[in-house]
Amino acid sequence: MPNIIEKIYGKTILQFIKAAPYKVDIAVILGSGLGDFARVLNPDFSIAVTDLADYPASTVSGHSGMIHFVNFEGLKILLFQGRVHFYEGYSINQCVLPVELSAQCGAREIVITNAAGGINVNYAPGDIMLASGYNAFHIKKDLAPIVGAGTFENRSNLTSLSEFYIYKAVKEAAKISGIQLKEGVYFFSKGPSYETPSEIRYMRNFGGDAVGMSSVHEAIYAIHRGMKPVLISCITNLASGILNQKLDHSEVIETAYFAKTKFEMLLKNTFKNVASQN
Repeated sequence: MPNIIEKIYGKTILQFIKAAPYKVDIAVILGSGLGDFARVLNPDFSIAVTDLADYPASTVSGHSGMIHFVNFEGLKILLFQGRVHFYEGYSINQCVLPVELSAQCGAREIVITNAAGGINVNYAPGDIMLASGYNAFHIKKDLAPIVGAGTFENRSNLTSLSEFYIYKAVKEAAKISGIQLKEGVYFFSKGPSYETPSEIRYMRNFGGDAVGMSSVHEAIYAIHRGMKPVLISCITNLASGILNQKLDHSEVIETAYFAKTKFEMLLKNTFKNVASQN
């Protein structure tokens, strides 16, 4: 029986699957300012989201709206160059569409990346954080209609991120790359504005190490669709109240750009690790 996203976006999914040159092993969603990685991998085939019926277009700088198919080290990769967010006015159904397309294309694992603000005072702009967990109580009501709310299977399936092999593959890739990888808790915020200093203090008191406006619903939906997700944050700024300055999206893009060499090396070595297990 088709799931809710298939029912709503059946035409989009069918068009995408017909255009896809091959099934994939793994999918990647690239966050703000991280889209240049797509060009590094020399895609075999690309689709503009504007060519797909009913596909939501991003309104945010740093999200170009391209979908790429890549063959890297024998690993077939589906790469989303950008995403859409709640703060743009999009619904949960629209925000998880890339995850649904990944599942339809055969991906078993998905790397979900984002630009995030550092809550942990030991973090600095340019650091990379691997999310060991997340805090997103206020999004679960949105997710309930699409993942199901009542069964024991659905309740117990939203598990710890650190138990998946892909998590270990990223940690090993960091060692190979000589990258000092942070591990911490990603705190989700719907936006549309940046958080206030008092909100950041609240998040820190409840174990948050970084905060952003994406990724968690994608990860939960990926688990629901049978994929193993991993969340990687590029710390692009320190969150509100930590420094005495206003937050700006251009700072996010700029820091992500300067961190891209480290980020690209981490992802490449992660893919090599995953390929060696296939």
